[in-house]
Amino acid sequence: MGQPHEPPPPPPDLRKYAWLAIATAVLTVLLKGSAWLVTGSVGLLSDAAESLVNLVAAIVALVSLTIAARPADDDHHFGHGKAEYFSAALEGIMVFVAAASIIYLGIERLLAPRPLEAVGIGLAISAAAAVLNGIVGRILIDVGTRHRSITLRADGKHLMTDVYTTIGVVLGLGLAWLTGWLWLDPVIAILVGLNILVTGYRLISESTAGLMDGSLSTEDNARILAILEARTEKGRIEFHAVRTRESGARQFMEMHMLVPGDWSVQRGHDAMEDLVDEIVAAFPAMRVTGHLEPIADPRSYEDMSL
Repeated sequence: MGQPHEPPPPPPDLRKYAWLAIATAVLTVLLKGSAWLVTGSVGLLSDAAESLVNLVAAIVALVSLTIAARPADDDHHFGHGKAEYFSAALEGIMVFVAAASIIYLGIERLLAPRPLEAVGIGLAISAAAAVLNGIVGRILIDVGTRHRSITLRADGKHLMTDVYTTIGVVLGLGLAWLTGWLWLDPVIAILVGLNILVTGYRLISESTAGLMDGSLSTEDNARILAILEARTEKGRIEFHAVRTRESGARQFMEMHMLVPGDWSVQRGHDAMEDLVDEIVAAFPAMRVTGHLEPIADPRSYEDMSL
């Protein structure tokens, strides 16, 4: 006899991490803005501009996480989890804008070089900002991965990109300072801008997959199929039309379970409930919808294709 199973728990409240990202972005904007003011480096200016994008993105992340945490209602039967994908898409677009600005400023400074001032102080300030971003970025990626939050993962990846940006800018600025090759400062800024474009593309691709009801990962789908295969008895108990999708932190699965036509409703129900319990035990955020069909009825095979 199948035991009643609990519905998937509500997703955790992750807004405190969005507040952490906001506080970090405010501090790094102040630090990098100061570094640019004392040096006049276009590389540091572009670095500060990216941190300003981080601040706006963190605010958007807070709003999207607040919406995504809302439970299902009469207008959104599957919850509000997809709000996170809009945040990631917007952040990806903002990364593109920041990269374009960085490249433009780099080309402009390359055509009209300017001497650098107080470089040592600027490098020290930027290095401190990079350390702060690296710590918080790693925290956001880890939490986002653990709780399947694309918003926090996107924000964390953006911060880590900011770290790489700062490292590249600092190295270029330091080399320009030591050698007197002023063209290195804008060239490094342009290269960093191109690298940031790749990050923006990845963020937009990931969010688009979610908005398009992308399936679970290949690994997760393989685990689900292994559970079904363990219960398969060829010609007696089989499965088809297995479909999965993600919506923020929530996961959804549909399947058709084919059983002998002479089974009672109670027996089929118990078999389905036991299977659902096993799947939910492996995927706590999963909502499973199962459909029982008689294995000998030709009509049971009319809806096998996606």
